[in-house]
Amino acid sequence: MKLKIREAEEKDVNDILDILNYEILNSTVLYDYKERTFEQQLKWFKQKEADKMPVLIAENENGVIGFGTYGIFRPWDAYLFSIEHSIYVNNNSRGIGIGKQLLSKLIELAKEQKYHTMIAGVDSSNEGSVEFHKKFGFKEIGTFKEVGFKFDKWLDLKFLQLLLK
Repeated sequence: MKLKIREAEEKDVNDILDILNYEILNSTVLYDYKERTFEQQLKWFKQKEADKMPVLIAENENGVIGFGTYGIFRPWDAYLFSIEHSIYVNNNSRGIGIGKQLLSKLIELAKEQKYHTMIAGVDSSNEGSVEFHKKFGFKEIGTFKEVGFKFDKWLDLKFLQLLLK
């Protein structure tokens, strides 16, 4: 399988939407209840472009199989150098290094853009994601207890942080 990481284009919005909507309906990776619409996702994509925030696509011969992005951690001026990232991989394409390549490229871009720290918010039940981040040097900073509610249960959210030096 030949994997390519590239910048997303507007034509990729539908594939991004498919990946996200699967996670909304089937996992606690996203704390959303309702599937997103194409219009919502297109607006999100255009805002990422306007903010000069990367959206990376992972694709192989079968098409888009994952994506990654980041944005400013919080909307206040003092957070200008802190970003929070997201990586999503198609359910049928996990465990073959796609997330690793996406995160490696996002870290590289964040350093080039002179960001100071990268943050990950991970559902505490997703130990695979926690361990994945630790392999990149992320440190577990803390857990917010029962901040989400999905699938009739309370969810804890872990935060991990990487200083980009």
